[in-house]
Amino acid sequence: MKVLVANRGEIAVRILRACRELGFPSVAVYSEADQESLHARYADEAVSIGATPAAESYLNTNRILQAAIDSGADAIHPGYGFLSENATFAQAVEDNGLIFIGPLPETLALTGDKLAARRIARDAGLPVLPGPDEAILDEIPASLLKKVTYPVLIKAVSGGGGKGIRLAKNPAELEVMVQAARQEAMASFGDDTVYFEPLVQQARHVEIQILGDGMGRILVLGERECSIQRRHQKLIEESPAPSLSPSMRKKLYEAALNLGKALNYRSLGTIEFLLDDNGAFYFIEVNPRIQVEHPVTEMVTGVDLVNAQLRLADGQPFKYAQEDIVTRGSAIEARIIAEDPENGFLPATGEITYLKEAGGPGVRIDSAIYTGMRVTSDYDSLIAKVIVWAEERQTTIQRLRRALREFQIGGVPTDIEFLIQIIDSESFIQGSANTTYLETFKPSPAEGEDNLEKDMALAAALLEHQNRTQPQPTQSKPGSNHWQFQAWKEQMR
Repeated sequence: MKVLVANRGEIAVRILRACRELGFPSVAVYSEADQESLHARYADEAVSIGATPAAESYLNTNRILQAAIDSGADAIHPGYGFLSENATFAQAVEDNGLIFIGPLPETLALTGDKLAARRIARDAGLPVLPGPDEAILDEIPASLLKKVTYPVLIKAVSGGGGKGIRLAKNPAELEVMVQAARQEAMASFGDDTVYFEPLVQQARHVEIQILGDGMGRILVLGERECSIQRRHQKLIEESPAPSLSPSMRKKLYEAALNLGKALNYRSLGTIEFLLDDNGAFYFIEVNPRIQVEHPVTEMVTGVDLVNAQLRLADGQPFKYAQEDIVTRGSAIEARIIAEDPENGFLPATGEITYLKEAGGPGVRIDSAIYTGMRVTSDYDSLIAKVIVWAEERQTTIQRLRRALREFQIGGVPTDIEFLIQIIDSESFIQGSANTTYLETFKPSPAEGEDNLEKDMALAAALLEHQNRTQPQPTQSKPGSNHWQFQAWKEQMR
């Protein structure tokens, strides 16, 4: 099976790696801005699909389909974001005789529409947040305005990944926030339809990972806690969810399984819930695709989710039974984002001038960055993920702290120091943080010279030392410069 990956960045590299392990030939697609990208270099083949704006490339159905046909691909993996939840695209893939690596198009049509998903979940017996299942296309109907209870969330019907969501605290904010949500939804999903959802105060966000074969078999692969969020964007995810009682875990698993069966689910999916402080839980949505945070599930279950997706698409039977799915230890993922903490966490751009990724036992890095790469504002600002595993949660936190301090990026500001301060906070350590935690969390200003500055100063001193002592270039043996650098670095200290 030859697979075209209709995405970019770290998730494209992740899928391409799985293809290589399985022996599946791979095809990458790239925009003008991504012609030097790592995913385009890693794939067996790479095809240009248009100009930099996503609407002209990664969201352009016709160009992606043509790239698949021209390259002789048998299947298309959409990753997350872009066209991953687009039922029209999935149907077009299958109408062209290709395999869509994801849920059935009719499932996407149901779950991609958040209002339709609410109705299906309610019919399957899941508790659903109260509120009118009414779409807002243009003006807000007067009849709907009478039903709004504040504070209220405005959410994109075709949303995902925290995009197209705004909070209105009173009637004066409502129209402005509706317009803001619609604009972001149109830019992200090509659909500006939104709806209202009541805000659950002090909520925890817990999601259940499922995998289905489209023929009635559904596996539950544990849960993930995703309560550490800023502006409705997840920053830190972990599995298993801390402070979750066995009885609540069982209820969530059963609810996810029931909905998966009702949908006759195929491929990977995530059933998302909010838990309130009174012990109740509510269905909020289905994410019918692979998730950004899927690595924590892989770390605790030992199941390669992308591998499982690809095998199912290739017509291979389930490799696991439910009794084979056993979680072990604790895993946490932290998202490294190119943003400026000193400027309201606005997305940052620039060239990566220095890069040192973390390593060591239990540490996994998913990224598509390299020294010399330009980080632009054209796409999502997520540039890497640090995922760690240990046998118990406290050790996992300690390992994540160490890994984040090792991970150094020069030339582009990131949220690394902010992430360290979050995992050092008492609420995170105790496992009691909720989705509003970061609204009141106040990071401390960085003090002193950090490790990145020290290493860059050492590199500058080493360069000066080389210039003084070796004015004439000399031919060195391949690989010798690395060891010279390490030796001189120790001398400089």
